[in-house]
Amino acid sequence: MRVALCQISVGDDPHENLQTALGAIAEAAATPGGADLAVLPEATVVRFGNDLAAAAEPLDGPFVTALRDAAREHGTAVVAGVFEPASGGRVHNTVVGIDADGGLAGSYRKIHLFDAFGDRESDDVAPGDKPVVLDLAGTRVGLITCYDVRFPELARALVDQGAEVLVVPAAWAQGVFKEEHWTTLVRARAIENTTWVVAVDKAPDRSRPPRGAPGGVGRSQLIDPMGTVVADLGPFPAVRVADLDPGVTAQVRAFLPALEHRRPDLF
Repeated sequence: MRVALCQISVGDDPHENLQTALGAIAEAAATPGGADLAVLPEATVVRFGNDLAAAAEPLDGPFVTALRDAAREHGTAVVAGVFEPASGGRVHNTVVGIDADGGLAGSYRKIHLFDAFGDRESDDVAPGDKPVVLDLAGTRVGLITCYDVRFPELARALVDQGAEVLVVPAAWAQGVFKEEHWTTLVRARAIENTTWVVAVDKAPDRSRPPRGAPGGVGRSQLIDPMGTVVADLGPFPAVRVADLDPGVTAQVRAFLPALEHRRPDLF
């Protein structure tokens, strides 16, 4: 399985952001050997600090429709973060999964909202209430959005539901030690679940959004079930295609059967 980590910049104009996303998908598909799955960041429509309700669209709206058309054109499955309208003037922070034939495989609404480090995501975003595993590129993919990665019980629930790969789109907030937290947490989710993790953050903001602090630390990573970082995209916009071998998971679990050693009778 060939996975494209699409560490794109996301700004204040949804039209420009869509063109950037479509360009990243095209670049991934044009890589020798192509890509089975292209993963874009959280909040691909518009960066946080803008009027999210004004940018939100239903999943049959023009933004997701354009992503579906691109997936079909290039024969590449796509995961991307968007905003859906919600009640009370808020939105859902949603990750969509799109098949290589352009079909909508499903969606996940972010459960854990970033009310931390002085931010209040819940002022603008309504939480989801269900973990989601999708069939994409012939693989069971569990979806985790940004702040969700701080909650290991979500990743474990996804693995228990059959997830073979954990995909983590993010717009990780900048700040003291935040890059360290990001790189540590995504590796921890791989190690403790002996599974592949595809963690894609947006490229760091180089300017302050209309309100709030800049976001994105970059450092998008592909991590194998032993916690080895197979790819690390660093701090700048980039598209990287790398091989993800599902057979490694079985090999690791054969000599590190930590999931079998759990004690559900106690915990």
